Amino acid sequence: MSWLFPACVTVVIASALATGALRTQLQQRSILDHPNERSSHKRPTPRGGGLAVVPIILIAWALYAGVPVSDEMAVVIPGAAALALLSWIDDLRTLPASVRLVGQAAVVAAALSLLDGIGPIFQGLLPPLMDKIIVAFAWVWFINLFNFMDGIDGISGVEAISIGGGLAALALITPTAMPAPWYGLAIAAAMLGFLIWNWHPARIFLGDVGSVPIGFLLGFLLLTAAANGYWATALILPLYYLADATLTLLRRGARGEKVWRAHREHFYQKSVQGGRSHALTCGAILTANLILVALAWTAMSAPALSLAGAAAVVVLLLLWMRS
Repeated sequence: MSWLFPACVTVVIASALATGALRTQLQQRSILDHPNERSSHKRPTPRGGGLAVVPIILIAWALYAGVPVSDEMAVVIPGAAALALLSWIDDLRTLPASVRLVGQAAVVAAALSLLDGIGPIFQGLLPPLMDKIIVAFAWVWFINLFNFMDGIDGISGVEAISIGGGLAALALITPTAMPAPWYGLAIAAAMLGFLIWNWHPARIFLGDVGSVPIGFLLGFLLLTAAANGYWATALILPLYYLADATLTLLRRGARGEKVWRAHREHFYQKSVQGGRSHALTCGAILTANLILVALAWTAMSAPALSLAGAAAVVVLLLLWMRS
């Protein structure tokens, strides 16, 4: 594993350089995210950073998987590429929510039908078909929540680094429990390179072309961990994102609002609206996530206690954001 550090450095540099070059191209073509009443930024900013980040992640995954690519990666990598293509079209033309959802569901359904490494997530407690259906819904929801939560500078980078890095660290500690550490590290390293440009004040946004496929890849890694029996660990690592997105969706749904429309009601958005900076809010999320990574490790031996601790951490973070 001595190659992991230089490989990560290479990915960070490649991502940072590619993002900088892409930013120039997006500016020249006026592919910009203009501020509106629901935005958290104040000036037109290039969007579409995923065009640099996602190919680097997929190349890193493919190189590790070998030639020919393993059967598992032969499903996951094209699935992420297909979602990136669909999401780039959405970035440019704003596709109907139904088209985006059908496309995401189709990719997830195809992946689950071809992958052997995911499931049963519920360890045989449910019939196999029901298990697959619930997993499909969970995966599609995770893809969308990762996209929904990309609303302030740096937040997606912080979350992807936390989840990817956390999965990698746990894989190094317990090799048989998690996907290979390189998969999580590649995502974390690529997003660190992107974060150089996306930290407040952001000079480029990730766009759906980045957040959707990265959500798909992280969802795959988390579901694989859950299928290996470490469901509590897989739940704890993204718990802040899960809680913020789900609670906000339920609140808006209860009021009869169209939940797929852009808004400014997430807890992290309330934090910024309350006067905290993007950087301070993301720093708090990172601090909480580091505690969640530690609790994800203890969950391997004490799942119930670790889940309770993780829930307490996330509740405190959400209350702080709303205060």
